[in-house]
Amino acid sequence: MVSLLRAAHRPLVIASGLLAVVMLVSLAGMVVDGRTLLGESVWVKPLKFGFAFALYAVTLAWLLTLLTKAKRFGWWLGTVIAVCVVVDVGAITFAAARGTFSHFNLETDPVTSFTTQVLIYGVPPVFVSNLIIAVLVLVQRVGDRAMTTAIRAGLVLAVHGTAVPYWMAFVGGIKERTVLNANGERVKMVIGHGVGDPDGTGMPLTNWSVTGGDMRVPHFIGMHGIHALLILTLVLGALAARVAWLRAEKVRARLVGVGAFGYIGLTALVTWQAARGQSLVHPDAVTAGVFTAIVLATLAAGAAVITGARREPRLVAAEGPEHA
Repeated sequence: MVSLLRAAHRPLVIASGLLAVVMLVSLAGMVVDGRTLLGESVWVKPLKFGFAFALYAVTLAWLLTLLTKAKRFGWWLGTVIAVCVVVDVGAITFAAARGTFSHFNLETDPVTSFTTQVLIYGVPPVFVSNLIIAVLVLVQRVGDRAMTTAIRAGLVLAVHGTAVPYWMAFVGGIKERTVLNANGERVKMVIGHGVGDPDGTGMPLTNWSVTGGDMRVPHFIGMHGIHALLILTLVLGALAARVAWLRAEKVRARLVGVGAFGYIGLTALVTWQAARGQSLVHPDAVTAGVFTAIVLATLAAGAAVITGARREPRLVAAEGPEHA
């Protein structure tokens, strides 16, 4: 583990460590600080952002070590992301400590304006850098077939998840409104993560809206698609030691591809659902029908791959020893 961290992208590893500190501070704040914003602790937001970006930063730090081309360019892109996520989460944590909103805040005092500008200009570099890294991975192989498939699909999902905040400006609650911050002060807000109900709340921990659509859902699901697919890849690799037909690299790659198909379908569905102003926990018949179709198509594709693999012993014999 230590050797892996030493080989990984150092700025991203450091960024992940700093974000872990933010998580600890936020957890302590939730215990000792009773202030709330829109019904949740002021420290929930930095906790969630700290966790999400710490996990993504350490994943990207490892991923960049797998590049075989443009490694130096990839290093600089990773450094841009490392700096930006630390600054962005730092701004969110600073706003939380002040008991006010870090996003969508229209107040014009110098401190709030500075915090808002940090987030406005700190997110685009992360999006663009993620997009370029995704392109770099798409044009080169970064592991065996299964791992390459997982990483490629995962980075595409991450780009989608990073882009979702921009969509909020077009499909979210764009009307100006006035709400109270944790200090009881009236604050002007604009845009919002909710659709139909810009500040809707309700779900435990995530605080995703139960009264309207919430673009935080596709943002979260997209950002963590790479982790889900990498876990699937590792599980299939571990099972290959006991399951003969999984020893073929091609079979595992196909199954990861099926998993990516299902995950991308789910991400597209929850994005569409949120954009229609519909809560994740209150799907209509159309949403439920599309979800069922995605699940059935994914299961059917997976079953077809497994059936084909079990009927092709020569494929296992040919690939198993080299790629198991």
